[in-house]
This record gives sequence, structure tokens and C-alpha cells, in this order.
Amino acid sequence: MAKFALFSLLWYITGSPILAILVLLIVLYLLDLRFVRLLPNLFRPIQQSRRLSRLKQDLRLSPHDTSAKLEVARIYMEKRRYQEALPYLLEIRNVMSDSAEFLCDLGICLIKTGATGEGESLILQALDKNPRVKYGEPYLYLGEAFAATDVNKALAYLEECKKLHSSSVEVIYKMGLLYVQLRKPVEAKRAFAEAVEVYRGLPRYKKRQERRWAILAKLK
Repeated sequence: MAKFALFSLLWYITGSPILAILVLLIVLYLLDLRFVRLLPNLFRPIQQSRRLSRLKQDLRLSPHDTSAKLEVARIYMEKRRYQEALPYLLEIRNVMSDSAEFLCDLGICLIKTGATGEGESLILQALDKNPRVKYGEPYLYLGEAFAATDVNKALAYLEECKKLHSSSVEVIYKMGLLYVQLRKPVEAKRAFAEAVEVYRGLPRYKKRQERRWAILAKLK
């Protein structure tokens, strides 16, 4: 009813039903971006491209800037361009080898580019240094890596993820997706329910960050 009233108001203001629909869709998209985040952020790729351009320019001036190389790699990883991220991580491997997060990033890139064994070894090293690195997400990558070739191993990694009792709704939701992939419907349903339950107990500021995953889990 509220949407219809808003549409009627926009139609009255713009004088065109098509223009009113376009404005309404833009308003709904901006509201989703601000409060829900179910829809992809259309501005994010532009922001990333600009940031990448600046970082690469910085690296031309300071080719040994470790933090810039790490940020470039992580932007490429966020874009799922792991093959492009990998060289930047390898260049700083000797400097960053004591960092659990770095080892985890490098391990993920290696897994995604086909070097599953080496990637698994690095992620396990990262978890040995810090069992809660990235809030359990590394176990999901390991589970995903072996889902098609070694179901028992994939399930074992998921069990390790569960032991962390992660407060990340995103991680628990993705765990449910992996259970679906492994044809474990009961475990998947339990994970989706847990994601919703964890979300309910989060503080308000954290709920905004995790709302998208809670809604997706509830839809499952």
C-alpha cells in the first residue's frame, strides 16, 4: 500500500508513469543498499577500479610498497580475479609470512588457481597461527575445494568451522550452501536456521552488516 501511494505521488510529480516507476526503482535500490544489501552494489566496481588505478600508480613510484601490493591483491580477490591477485601476494610472501591473514589469502588464491594442495597447506598454517583467522571462512574454502573430490574431507573441514561457534552470519549461511552442495539437507537446514538465530542476537550496528545473509538464510 505504501509503495502504491509513493508511486501515485511520483506519478503526480513527474507526470509520467514510466518515469515514476524508474524513480521508484531507484529509491528502492538506494534503500536496499543502505539497509538490506540484497542487491549488488553497482557503485562498488567503479570504486574498486579507481582504487586499483591509484594503487598501481603508487607502485610505479614505490615498487616495494608491501601494503599497496597487498591491497591490490585483495581487491582482485574481491573481484574473484584470483589469477591476477596471485603475483602480488607472491611478491610479498617473504615479508608477510608471519601474518595468518596473509597466509590465508595466499592459500585461497592458490586453491582458486588450481594449486589445491599448496593452498590447503598455507591455510592450515594460517589456522595454526590463529584458529579464528577470518572467523572460520578459511574452512569454507577448504570444504569447497574438496567437495567434488573428497566428501569426507570437505565435511571434516565444515565440522571444524562449526566448532568455532562463529558469530558471522555470512560464514554460517555459506556453510549451509556448502552442505547443500554436499547433499546434506538436514545439516544445511540447521545451518540456515542457526544463521537466522545468530543474527537475532547481534547488536544493532552489526545487524546492518549481516542483514543480507540473514534474509538469504531465512529464504532457504
